[in-house]
Amino acid sequence: MTLPSADAPIVRSDGRAPDELRHITIERGWSAHAEGSALISFGGTKVLCTASFTNGVPRWLTGKGKGWVTAEYAMLPRATNERNDREAVKGRIGGRTHEISRLIGRALRAVVDTKALGENTIVIDCDVLQADGGTRTAAITGAYVALADAIEWGRQKKFIAQRSEVLLDSVAAVSVGIIDGTPMLDLAYVEDVRAETDMNVVVTGRGLFVEVQGTAEGAPFDKRELDALLELGVAGCASLREHQLAALADKGDAATESAGSPA
Repeated sequence: MTLPSADAPIVRSDGRAPDELRHITIERGWSAHAEGSALISFGGTKVLCTASFTNGVPRWLTGKGKGWVTAEYAMLPRATNERNDREAVKGRIGGRTHEISRLIGRALRAVVDTKALGENTIVIDCDVLQADGGTRTAAITGAYVALADAIEWGRQKKFIAQRSEVLLDSVAAVSVGIIDGTPMLDLAYVEDVRAETDMNVVVTGRGLFVEVQGTAEGAPFDKRELDALLELGVAGCASLREHQLAALADKGDAATESAGSPA
């Protein structure tokens, strides 16, 4: 693995340093109808996350005093360079869609106290409007903001106890990878397709791992390279947490944004 040096700094095709996030924006309260929502952008990747609150739980949870948080993920037909048929038209949901939906749900449930949520259900819908790499990580990061607002909506409507601490922590996600021997943060599509190692890292606000999905697309990677990627991922998620907190601190639901900064 070749690390960048001060004498010969590595600059990516979009001008970023290896440890720099893309331009991140979070437009909270984008939907006028959902109990919580956020339109999030990781560079050219744009995902609309909406959170729908229902008083009640699935039958298998009824009477257990716990709530439920789940997620669904989908891509619009023209989110990519070529049009793809809607999965509803095909008559079946693809394996990738199932996998990402479950990942988002697991990531959110990792920071939710379901007993404090009470017998309420929150469904997060993550719809990719435009894809340029990192759609699942953008979805998780934006879904947390939508979830936080849906929980507060439930509290205001007295479905959740006023003093209940439903959110145990924040959660964010980012992609990392090795390209031409160099570890890089937040891969755009042109980088993702040629990465020797590709990894998605889901991390809580305290810096704890929820999930790590890593694959050697070319040569296998060693522990030193793995450690470098995990360090990049943790730092990137810490920076994303600041974007989330800034969005949630905005009293008027205006867009909050910040240029990608070194993690």
